Amino acid sequence: MTAAMPKILIIDDETMNARILEMTLEDDYETMIAYTGDDAIRLVTEWQPDLLLLDVMMPELSGFDVCRIIKSETVSASIPIIFVTALDKPSDESIGLTLGAVDYITKPINPDIVKLRVKNHLALKFQRDELRQQRDTLQRQKCELEESIDRVKRLEGIISICMYCKKIRNEEKLWEQMEKYISEHSDALFSHGVCPDCIGEFKKSMSRFA
Repeated sequence: MTAAMPKILIIDDETMNARILEMTLEDDYETMIAYTGDDAIRLVTEWQPDLLLLDVMMPELSGFDVCRIIKSETVSASIPIIFVTALDKPSDESIGLTLGAVDYITKPINPDIVKLRVKNHLALKFQRDELRQQRDTLQRQKCELEESIDRVKRLEGIISICMYCKKIRNEEKLWEQMEKYISEHSDALFSHGVCPDCIGEFKKSMSRFA
């Protein structure tokens, strides 16, 4: 099966700028364009892109506002954001990086530079995703192991068993059937049968009435 192409969401209110970025990347990535901040936030939730290329100067919601909102949501906070903007002051770049963007590219763009930075930041994202998955898997395995150990421990120690009826005295000092006790303290299941010794005893007892 062919691996799915990474998804890039381009956010720019200027159609020409958005199309230039799309044409730069569309051969290697699945792309989509949002022309407003509200559309961008909606598509981040619905489409779940792998990376955003975000303009700063947009009406209503600026790129800085969009970045702030996306980074405040748990489900989207890890998506890398690259600002692509005509604002070239160091203070503007500082604001963007402080808000959580991973990079800042000024217009007019150099297509080769855009491709390289997108490629590098996606590689870093996928490495982080893989490490996160490994961590989650290890955490799940750790929990499963702890549960298994806990089940074993619940049947450790001295268990009081009646020497006649074989009932077990539980933690509340009450006597209960062995099957019930073990079922409550382990994942064991019971099937019932008659052992050869008991069959012999049963036949002997029946012969007395013959």
